[in-house]
Amino acid sequence: MKYTLDFMLAVSLNGFSYYVASLILSNGLPYWQAFIIGFTVVSLGALTEAVGSPMWLIVLVPFPVGMFLLYSFLNVAVPLWFLTYIITLTIYTVIHIPMSYFFHFHSLIPAWKLS
Repeated sequence: MKYTLDFMLAVSLNGFSYYVASLILSNGLPYWQAFIIGFTVVSLGALTEAVGSPMWLIVLVPFPVGMFLLYSFLNVAVPLWFLTYIITLTIYTVIHIPMSYFFHFHSLIPAWKLS
């Protein structure tokens, strides 16, 4: 049960990062699209971790998928999409710091605990 709650928290916070970044620079994503991106990114990270992949691959795998989904859903010019993605990563990083401290996540991937 704890993993499910941690997973949903990670999905919510990732989706929140995409949602807020899109609101800052454009009309914004609908919340359900931001949730789809968050769910996909966290699921890919968790699956990559579950199969025993090295840390660099766990970090790398979700990036292109999140970037592609954001580009597809946002439907804006490439420079605005890229700036939105950079702001998303900034928001994610700001959220990541307290989450790592309080929940001992190495990332917002629930199973990937700090060592």
